[in-house]
Formats: sequence, structure tokens, C-alpha cells
Amino acid sequence: MKLDSKYFDMIRIRRGQVAKRPEVECCEWKGCKSPGEHRAPKGRGLDGHFYLFCGEHIRQYNATYNYFDGMNDAEVEAFRKESLTGHRPTWKTGANAWSHGTHQGSSDPEIKRFSEARQARATNFASWRAGRQEAQEEKAGRKLKPMEVKSLEAMGLTGKATREDIKTRFKELVKRHHPDSNGGDRAAEDKLREIIQAYNYLKQAGLV
Repeated sequence: MKLDSKYFDMIRIRRGQVAKRPEVECCEWKGCKSPGEHRAPKGRGLDGHFYLFCGEHIRQYNATYNYFDGMNDAEVEAFRKESLTGHRPTWKTGANAWSHGTHQGSSDPEIKRFSEARQARATNFASWRAGRQEAQEEKAGRKLKPMEVKSLEAMGLTGKATREDIKTRFKELVKRHHPDSNGGDRAAEDKLREIIQAYNYLKQAGLV
């Protein structure tokens, strides 16, 4: 920058001014006169409020500080669980304060009866809907898997066979193909093994 520059003339320097350091309060430890440069929490129920201590006394305070002082194990555990939700009230998915009776004014008998009746209606409706759906599925019948069809065919049955049909047919085939009824014929033993495997598969599939 040139000495005759217009920008040089705009620079002003004030001498004799020194930046003032902010005043530091005294340490709040009894009898201590050192600056209180460190903050320490005042305790449970006083969140956001702090003591001011010097370096030596902040270490002593922290060594004995216990946020849960005066609380038993059950209260500490309850506090820990509530802290996961920020100590806000929570309900199960799909529920609210009215259905659980935990809203403000829930001590009113009329409100309690209303809440209980509402829960009962919801439970009855859910049961009715589940029963109706099960009946419809049973009536329509689900599509059989290839291995289920093959197992039924091994027992001489079709996809329309009921549980009782499968059980009755299994007993008949076991009796017919048992080695004692066929003089130890190996072909009968292989057929019997095939029938037993087919029946066990149908049982695992929930068709028996």
C-alpha cells in the first residue's frame, strides 16, 4: 500500500485502549476467595442452575456429586426408563390416553366407564374380524404347494381331502402295506415308507 493512498488515510488507530476482561465471580466454596471459573450443577430438580467453583473445589465437588442421591433402586430404574422418552408419557402403538385412562380427568367415573366400554368394543370387533377371516380362508381353501399335492397323491387323495380323510386314509394304507400283511415284501416296505413320509410332510404343513 502506498503512503499517499486514500485507503491509508482511512485507517485510525486508537492508542491507550486495552480490552477489558470480563469480571469473574468469586468461588462459592465456603471460605474460598479464588475466581469461580467452573460451573457445577446444583442437583436434581434444579436443572439449568449451577454453582461457580475454582479449579480445586470443582474437583472436590465432582468427586462427591450424586444426581440420584436420596432415591432408592426402584426410583432410579424408573427414572432411567423415563429418560429414554424424555420423561414424556407414552402409550402402546395404536393406543392413546383415552383408551388407557391416563388422560387428565381420568378419575371421573363416567370417563372411566366410557374408556372401558370403548376397549371392550374394540376387543370384540377384533375377535369377530379374526373369526370371520379364518372362516373365509377355511371356506375358500388355500392353494396347495407342489409337495403337498405330491404327498396327497402318494396316499391316493386329492386336494379336496379333509383332515379326517387324510388320517383315515393313512391308517388304511399302513395296515395294507405293513410287512406283516405282505410276507416281508420289499415293495410293500418301500410303499409304506413313502406313505409315512408323505403323511409326516402333510402334518408339518398343517394339513393334518
